[in-house]
Amino acid sequence: MKLSPSDFSIRKKERQKIKMVTCYDYTFACLINNSDIDSVLVGDSSANVVHGEESTLSATVRIMASHTRAVHRGLSDKFLVTDMPFLSTRLGRSRGVYAAGRLIEAGADAVKIEGAGGNTELISYLVQSGIPVMGHLGLTPQFYHAFGGYKVQGRSDEAAEKLRTDALAFQQAGCFAIVAECIPSVVAQILSDALDIPLIGIGAGAAADGQILVLHDLLGLTSFKHKFVRRYLDGASLVQNALNSYCSDIADGTFPSAEEAFSK
Repeated sequence: MKLSPSDFSIRKKERQKIKMVTCYDYTFACLINNSDIDSVLVGDSSANVVHGEESTLSATVRIMASHTRAVHRGLSDKFLVTDMPFLSTRLGRSRGVYAAGRLIEAGADAVKIEGAGGNTELISYLVQSGIPVMGHLGLTPQFYHAFGGYKVQGRSDEAAEKLRTDALAFQQAGCFAIVAECIPSVVAQILSDALDIPLIGIGAGAAADGQILVLHDLLGLTSFKHKFVRRYLDGASLVQNALNSYCSDIADGTFPSAEEAFSK
């Protein structure tokens, strides 16, 4: 049965781990829909994974809405969250509401916003307007330049306390859940203990109330491997082997066979 925003906190109270994965297209959405995954994120990581960009910053509301429509068509009982792209929350409240509304109209059940600082007023307004919001702290890829690259966050006591303050600010603003990316596991435990809403980790250790990974990473379709990624399939080799078998069958004339051709 499809989760609702309130079900996320219920899962936390009942100590049932929340299982999330990213998705960007209809075909994979159909496969995910028949799995045990609880919730799907249309991440702005589509800029990297699908469009070959070096960062997520090139993702736009139009691009995110397009991916959301495709994924929504393949899902029937998974809670769908879509990233608000770079700067979409920083152009004034009306522009932020418009952007979030476009993503909801495209099929998202909620939007995800990176960083609490400067965003809590918009988050509160969106929640009051009927748009559920998930927060995102720690390594927030939209702050790639400010961080000086992709680095673990919250290692110092001061930085860890800032994460705790931001997490509570997200909760106070009305977020139903928070993604914590690339933070020490001990900090994730502190945040989870401080929150009534679930903390969903990616590179945050086992203390989080749930986990999320990029689909293409866990399927082994990408060429690089983060420390926190576990590959559940050697997808790249499987696809390449299938393509080579196809080429071989064409070359030796065994494809198409008579059964794979039309008669007059």
